[in-house]
Amino acid sequence: MRKFLWAFLILPFIGCDAADIVSLDDQPSARASHDGQSGPIRVYFTQPDRSAKDAPIIDALVGYIAQAQTSIDVCAFELDNQRITEALLAAKQRGVKVRLVTDTDYLEESGVTRLRQAGVPVVDDSRPGSLMHNKFMVFDNRSVWTGSMNFTENGAYKNNNHGVFIDDARIAANYATKFRWMFEQRKFGGAPSRSAKIPHPVVTLSDGTKIENYFSTHDHIADRLIAKIRQARKSIHFLAFSFTHDGIGKAMLERAKAGVEVKGVFEKTQTGGRYTEFHRMKKAGLPVFVDANRRNMHHKVIIIDGQITVAGSYNFSASADKSNDENVVIIHSPRIAALFEAEFQRVYGAAERAASTTALAR
Repeated sequence: MRKFLWAFLILPFIGCDAADIVSLDDQPSARASHDGQSGPIRVYFTQPDRSAKDAPIIDALVGYIAQAQTSIDVCAFELDNQRITEALLAAKQRGVKVRLVTDTDYLEESGVTRLRQAGVPVVDDSRPGSLMHNKFMVFDNRSVWTGSMNFTENGAYKNNNHGVFIDDARIAANYATKFRWMFEQRKFGGAPSRSAKIPHPVVTLSDGTKIENYFSTHDHIADRLIAKIRQARKSIHFLAFSFTHDGIGKAMLERAKAGVEVKGVFEKTQTGGRYTEFHRMKKAGLPVFVDANRRNMHHKVIIIDGQITVAGSYNFSASADKSNDENVVIIHSPRIAALFEAEFQRVYGAAERAASTTALAR
């Protein structure tokens, strides 16, 4: 069942303009980019309309791996991307402590196999019916990579995805804590005890940006997203691979009735089931579309009032909230929201044009 559900994950997306992407020319060593991005948060998007050789998101991630000096903890739902795998192997060879947590269904993927053969310790979740769905890395217990992108060839080069790099030791401590629960205590799906806590759920970064950082299942992410959605006053824009959570959908519909602009794109392979929110929103007259890609639109993003961005591995579904291991960042920053909004407009525009073309052809 799990393999059936996730077979859809290896499908791509609409490309991104280079001006909105952090460039490796300035990243990560110079902590800046051609479009002016700097500071403790950097955002990247895949570009599946381009050659695999032109992949700033992979250039950036490989660069961060290359900078690690003492440790890299990898939490990977899937791992078969050759460049990422080789970068992790090179890190181990130069003395960096590399550890891996993965999902049981993907223990035999090429990247996992190569790391294990090189002596990297690997732990899997061993949970039928639930997913270890995270895609993050912790570097030197100082900084974090997270987002929607699986560490795969398809995730990097064919699907719509985002990656977020956060240079903050407190956020790193959050992800390191979650990693230890899984790797050292073999605790998946929740905290190892009632007293165990993620240390810094709300952090103000060095540039003044507020980040909320939560994990499934113990942090009740859906409730937190619903609370944020209910605060929307102008707009809610979303990109959703899987959107079946009635509570999140209901909160968006309520804000739409109150005059808030609600617009979104759904991954086309996920809109045929009975539980999708797509048809409910269409029936309510909301401007929502299926994606225009031949492969997968794999984002899990909500942008609220052009001020707040929800990003991470967390699909808007009951399973993501109640059974899977997931993570999310809620970033309070107009600058970051503008980067995600540009990505939204590209994906949404392509989906809207495709829908118009289809309608005219009928």
